[in-house]
Amino acid sequence: MASSELSRAAEALAGDALRRLVTYARHETPTGDAAALNALADVLERRYRELGADVERVGRDTGDHLVARWGDLGEPHVLLIGHHDTVWPRGTCEAMPVVEEDGVLRGPGVYDMKGGLVVVELAMAVLQHCGTAPARPVRLVVAADEEVGSPTARAVVEAETAGAVAVLGCESPHPDGALKSARLGSTRVRIEVGGRAAHAALDPESGVSAVDELVDQLLAVRAITAGEPTVLCNVGTIGGGGRTNVVPDRATADIGLRFADAATQERVLAALRALAPVRPGAEVTVRTLTSRPAWSEPDTALLARVAAAGADVGQRVEGRPAAGAADTNTPGAAGIPTLDGFGPLGAGAHAAHEQIETASLAARGALLASVLATL
Repeated sequence: MASSELSRAAEALAGDALRRLVTYARHETPTGDAAALNALADVLERRYRELGADVERVGRDTGDHLVARWGDLGEPHVLLIGHHDTVWPRGTCEAMPVVEEDGVLRGPGVYDMKGGLVVVELAMAVLQHCGTAPARPVRLVVAADEEVGSPTARAVVEAETAGAVAVLGCESPHPDGALKSARLGSTRVRIEVGGRAAHAALDPESGVSAVDELVDQLLAVRAITAGEPTVLCNVGTIGGGGRTNVVPDRATADIGLRFADAATQERVLAALRALAPVRPGAEVTVRTLTSRPAWSEPDTALLARVAAAGADVGQRVEGRPAAGAADTNTPGAAGIPTLDGFGPLGAGAHAAHEQIETASLAARGALLASVLATL
C-alpha cells in the first residue's frame, strides 16, 4: 500500500469525521453526569462496532467507560487511550456554541478531547477504506471520569495495558503539533477542617472557626510548595460556613498539584499529610482524591518509530514533555512505551476559546493510521 493512499483516504473521509465531531461536541458530557455520558457512549459504541470492534461497557455510577478491541485478543496489542467527559456543564453550548468558520471549529470539548476520539475513528476508517489491517491488535479505552483524575477509569486503563507493546494517547498535542513524550505527575488533595459552631457575637470564644483554620492551612500549603520550585499548585475550590453570625464548624479546599518526578511528589504529599491544626479544638484531615504518577522518561525508540510512520505520510513528527497530566501517565510511569498528543491541533483546553484546526483532523487521522499499520 502506498503511503499516499492513507493520506488520500483521510482527506476523503475527513468531512464525515468533522460532522461527527460537531455532533459529539453538541452532546454535552460533563464529568459525573452519568445520563449524558452514557448517551454519548451509546453513539460511540455503535460507531466502534461499525468499524469492526468488539465493545465492552464498564458500568460505573458516574458514567460508563468503553473498551473497544480490534484483532486477536491473545496477541500483543497497541493501546489507545481517550475520554468522553469534559469540564463543561450542561447548557454551555448555548453561550459557547459549536461553530465552524475559517478553518476552525470552536466549542466545548472539541479540543479536549472529542477531537481525539474522532481521530481514532478516522484512523480506523482509513485503514478499513484502504483494505489494510493494523500491524497488531488494537484496543481503545474511553474513560468517563478523566477530567477528575480517573478515579474509576484508572483500573480499566491498567487492565488494558497488560500485554501492550505501546500506548498512544489521543489527547491534544502541543500547540505546534508535537507529540507529548512525558507528563507531570498530578495529584488532587482535599483538606477538610472541623471546628466548633457558636454564635459569632454572643459567644464567639466558644467557637472554633473552621474557615480561619483553613486559611492558615492554605498558607502552610503555600510555604511547602514555595520550597519546591518545580511544583505547580492550584487551590481550585474552597467551601465552608453558612451564616455570618455563626462561627463556621466545617471548611474544605481542593488542591491540584503537579510534579516533575516521583521523589518530589512523595516529599510534598508527605508534608501535606503532616499538616496539623494551628488553633486548639480544630481538626485537620488531608485526603488524596486521585493521583497520577509522574511520567518523566520519554521513550525515544517509540518516538523514532512514530516519526518514521509520520514520514511515510509526509509529516514531520517531533515529541517533547508536557505539563498536563492524563491517563497516559500510568503506563508511561510504569515503563511501557508511551506517547500522547495524537489529537487534532488547536487551542483553549478548558477555556472559552476552545477550538481545533479542522484541516488537522485528516492529517492526524493519516498519521495514526500509518502508526497502527506499521507499529
